[in-house]
Amino acid sequence: MRNVLEYLEHSAEKYPDKTAVEDMANKCSYKELLQNAKRIGSSLAAIETPGRPVIVFMDKSIEALTAFLGIVYAGCFYILLNPEQPPLRIQQILGVAKANYIITPGETANTLRDIEFTGKLLPYNDIINHEITEEKLQLIRALSQDIDPLYCNFTSGSTGIPKGVLVSHRSVIDFMEYFPSLFHITEADIIGNQAPFDFDVSVKDIYSTLKTGATMVIIPKKFFSIPMQLLDYLCEHNVTTLIWAVSALCMITQLKGLTYKVPQAVNKILFSGEAMPIKHLNIWKRYLPDAAYVNLYGPTEITCNCTYYPINRDFEPDEALPIGKAFPNEKVFLLDEENHQITEEGTTGELCVSGTALALGYYNNPEQTGKAFVQNPLNSRYLEPIYRTGDLAFYNRDGDLCFAGRKDFQIKHMGHRIELEEIELIINSYPGLERACCLFDTVKNRIIACYVGAMEGKQLQSRMQESLPAYMIPTAFYSLTELPITANGKIDRKKLLEVYGGNNHERR
Repeated sequence: MRNVLEYLEHSAEKYPDKTAVEDMANKCSYKELLQNAKRIGSSLAAIETPGRPVIVFMDKSIEALTAFLGIVYAGCFYILLNPEQPPLRIQQILGVAKANYIITPGETANTLRDIEFTGKLLPYNDIINHEITEEKLQLIRALSQDIDPLYCNFTSGSTGIPKGVLVSHRSVIDFMEYFPSLFHITEADIIGNQAPFDFDVSVKDIYSTLKTGATMVIIPKKFFSIPMQLLDYLCEHNVTTLIWAVSALCMITQLKGLTYKVPQAVNKILFSGEAMPIKHLNIWKRYLPDAAYVNLYGPTEITCNCTYYPINRDFEPDEALPIGKAFPNEKVFLLDEENHQITEEGTTGELCVSGTALALGYYNNPEQTGKAFVQNPLNSRYLEPIYRTGDLAFYNRDGDLCFAGRKDFQIKHMGHRIELEEIELIINSYPGLERACCLFDTVKNRIIACYVGAMEGKQLQSRMQESLPAYMIPTAFYSLTELPITANGKIDRKKLLEVYGGNNHERR
């Protein structure tokens, strides 16, 4: 197998009239999805060269997914541009991608008129009606390779310019050969899509669906701030599988949504993106005790996830969930600062990954690619690229990896090296708090705690003295009604630091 379209073609043959994907406005069967993707592919194949990027400027929807697959039929790779992104970021992504074509619904074309783009806009409703040129599509497939790029997701870059993580068919196929079977995702499942389509969590939703013949229900973004509507939607659609960001799950428990309604059909909850606070996990487990829970870990650069930890015991509120062991066909290991491998229990090192799952690098960015994707320093005998994640981890007594923070979240304060996540773990265990995160204010040389909950700052400070040394206790506490969330569903630490770091806010 060398092309992800084989998943679609197999499922369309086996389940032609079954609903493949559903959103608020429409449903689409596997047969319709296949035919419409071929129409778009035929339209693109007449004007674009295989291997080139094609941008989809849409909200997540059936149309966006159909456009993705059509782009792949043309031998190209897709980039989702979210219309809600600021014009500057859109312009930056266009500058990196240098695409010739943007697929867009007519109503968003006006947004792009304010953006400098020298290529051509392709209205979705025009290209969806193109005649299928089967011979041309077959020729493109015959000349394809599994190392051809499939998609490019843009992440924040340290230089201020977004980096495009380019992922091949081979990497997604390698991951998908194991992911659905490990977690028992089958044609009987209804997958509730939470993640935006420009975030790699959605890759697990999309390709698990296409591979198994399941159904994917696209959940509107607006529901993730209205738990009652969200839970109604999950129940109405009999969703069985949640592959969600931690913050999305915590939003429901934080707002006590499960006291309103329990989505009884849900039997698999797989989460990633941030550390899951145990008290929020325990609420889910109390309401859905028979569901399978899995902690997933992995950066975008290694195709979704590289480790997993099935949760098969109870955890105390002040415990951290392990990130577990490597997925099959991936090597995950730790290096110390001198590039020696760490194998003993309890010693922290940088988490590194090698294997087929590695991305092709950063698109049009050889300098950043060369910094992050490097030769394995443990291997001088043959080429073995690895990705250095910048994440810190250690092995516990069971041999499971445990996340220990970011290298760039490790701070030096009062002469001590401190992991901010270690402080967060303690704060998030307190019954009076819903969610908290810690920041380091380099201007005032202080640790800041931002939190949602009923406790006062002085109460928190006093409580933390029971378990943390003085140099790890925040000196500024900000009680908020909610923590800001990024488009990818993570706590927006940058925004919090902009508001509360290096300013004259009074401590609460």
